[in-house]
Amino acid sequence: MLILAKLTISKTMEVKTMVDFETIKSEEMKFGTNNFIEIARKKAVSDEGENTFVSLSRGFFAKTGEKRYRKSIALPMDSAVIDFVASKVKEMGEGATASKKKVSEEDLE
Repeated sequence: MLILAKLTISKTMEVKTMVDFETIKSEEMKFGTNNFIEIARKKAVSDEGENTFVSLSRGFFAKTGEKRYRKSIALPMDSAVIDFVASKVKEMGEGATASKKKVSEEDLE
């Protein structure tokens, strides 16, 4: 006995709204030859509302001097999450060697 079934797939159109990102505050530290780590407080704004988060990014400086981002992670504005990440970064980094390069005030700006 052969049973044939007709399968109907309905596709729903999903309308995506544009999201604008606004940097509220940003600090970076240069390391290595032309690398940087940036931590920033950002806001994502769309028609549906806005969301503030902490962004941790790693990147490098292109030959033109322009920042190029390689990796990034967004953390929610939840004190428990931020405290956990901050304490674990310190814990995992115990015993790290100090940078041979002296960090100047200019590097910190």
